[in-house]
Amino acid sequence: MVRASTRRIAIRLRVPHTRVWRTLHAEGIYLYHVHRVQHIGPGDFAERLVFCKWFNGSRQLHRYILFTDEAHFNRDGVNNTHNSHVWADENPHATVESNFQQRFSVNVWCAVLDDQLVGPFILEGRLTGEADLRFLWEELPRLLENVPLNKRGRMYFKHDGAPPHSSREVRNFLNYRFPGRWIRCGGPHNWPARSPDLSPMDNCVWGWMQIMVYSVKVVTRDALLGRILDAADRFRNSQRKL
Repeated sequence: MVRASTRRIAIRLRVPHTRVWRTLHAEGIYLYHVHRVQHIGPGDFAERLVFCKWFNGSRQLHRYILFTDEAHFNRDGVNNTHNSHVWADENPHATVESNFQQRFSVNVWCAVLDDQLVGPFILEGRLTGEADLRFLWEELPRLLENVPLNKRGRMYFKHDGAPPHSSREVRNFLNYRFPGRWIRCGGPHNWPARSPDLSPMDNCVWGWMQIMVYSVKVVTRDALLGRILDAADRFRNSQRKL
């Protein structure tokens, strides 16, 4: 595996750039892009192992964990042009439009409990500790109305690592509403840092919703909001058909 660019190789060997390309292709070596993955620190493996052992300690535990998360949807979606290519016999001069002067965005809260999607809920304004506490007191009970009472009584609440979730008031609420049954860094059940792959929200739901939301170009905030709600409905309908 070679990480140096072909241009640097050509300069180092003092040969034409095209010769490097032809030589690599003749040897069956092709260009592959490097994808970003979450960095894992020295102590992260032990924390992940502890969490996974606790999680696998009960075959039914996964049915009672409310995995929550927030996501930011904007006008342009997620566009990484470095990893976007168009294959053609001639240069099509492909472009991706960006809107820097007419921006809008939507902050969305959503959760997964067993096979049930909870939400989405639109978070207006900047997420702060006070706003998060107000959401937990006023909005969360309404969002959980369709969850059976027996499941709500045994439910674990999983928070992400956003700073607003660390306020003393939020932690007091979780200790009151979910005594010994909330999951977060420093909580009764520690969530291992840098582990988005362990959450169904990061590992599945957000990516699926982004595909649905941005399958058609979004031109207004109302349209963006409508597509987010529509994507959630389509998710629920697909679950009913399974």
